[in-house]
Amino acid sequence: MDKSKRLFLKPKRSFRRRLPPIQSGDRIDYKNMSLISRFISEQGKILSRRVNRLTLKQQRLITIAIKQARILSSLPFLNNEKKILNNEKKFEKIESTTRTTTTG
Repeated sequence: MDKSKRLFLKPKRSFRRRLPPIQSGDRIDYKNMSLISRFISEQGKILSRRVNRLTLKQQRLITIAIKQARILSSLPFLNNEKKILNNEKKFEKIESTTRTTTTG
């Protein structure tokens, strides 16, 4: 085979089928916090269906369960813990870098 033809051939990749994130026995419910927390980002956002590898029906049920848990205060609407810590660190840095000059 010519070198020019070899460049266009794709190498064969072995691919392992991933396990579904929700087993058949898992119940999608607002009370099942261990299941729901897997589908929420660090900021508290609902992850997309493509990222979760869920079916359309499962994604809808997860979304409804997350929203119900938020309304019942089981889940926060936003996770601001990191932002608060970062703001405190910035404030400390600003405080330590300010200089006191005396004119005389």
